[in-house]
Amino acid sequence: MSDSPPSSRPDYRIANIELDEETILWRNADVEQERRVAIFDLIDENTFKPVRSAERGAHGPYHLTLAVIDGRLSLTISDASSNLLETLLIGLARFRRPIREYFAICDSYYQAIRKATPSEIETIDMARRGIHDHAAELLLERLEGKIETDFATARRLFTLICVLHIKG
Repeated sequence: MSDSPPSSRPDYRIANIELDEETILWRNADVEQERRVAIFDLIDENTFKPVRSAERGAHGPYHLTLAVIDGRLSLTISDASSNLLETLLIGLARFRRPIREYFAICDSYYQAIRKATPSEIETIDMARRGIHDHAAELLLERLEGKIETDFATARRLFTLICVLHIKG
């Protein structure tokens, strides 16, 4: 048990997340459900430590805003009082293929849910999870040295990155 009072202990997590609404051009009911679930699960359980901000004494919880600006992912990190701590820009070129593959497999999955057999749905879902897992690993690599996070958080963040890329 720690000797420090609860209010002074680091709270390295996201307490609030927003997507830049101007970045999201279109969404349907399936996409909206994915977004809601990813945000709910992310807020419920995550690990998120922006390294530079933590080194300067910001211990969370954090408010995170995601946007795509000039082909780069913008992660705007604020403290609980909405004071800007930092903005990270991450190139998305390495994510183009996983995003495209994820969209394609999700389309197949949503169509399968409506008309395929349970075993066909399971096969497509396994492929979807594989693409999602690979993209989460890629995101962890891109965040290395900038944000310390866990695999589950990276998976949910990738889902939200995909939502930001939907063109209609």
